[in-house]
Amino acid sequence: MQNRLVLTASVTREEALRYTPAGIPVLEMWLAHGSRQREAGLDRDVRCEIQAVMVGETGRKFAGRVAGQVLTFEGFLSQRSLRNPRLVLHIESAEFVKG
Repeated sequence: MQNRLVLTASVTREEALRYTPAGIPVLEMWLAHGSRQREAGLDRDVRCEIQAVMVGETGRKFAGRVAGQVLTFEGFLSQRSLRNPRLVLHIESAEFVKG
């Protein structure tokens, strides 16, 4: 089954890098996206905000560097936890948008 998301967004908030009890780096952030999309033959403005997390080496690499920046993120969606069904983007790769 597919669960892939590619999103270009600005990082509106970046938390401090933290570590799990197993020593794995975790970087949490909030993303804001705005674009114009075509749906049913009509153009529409699209806006969304989403919580995201980078786990492992990717999180450590980007920590302290992304707040206020625009990046293209790729990853998958999962619920926040077993008890919290809110969706979170788990980022596997990210690239700064030039320009």
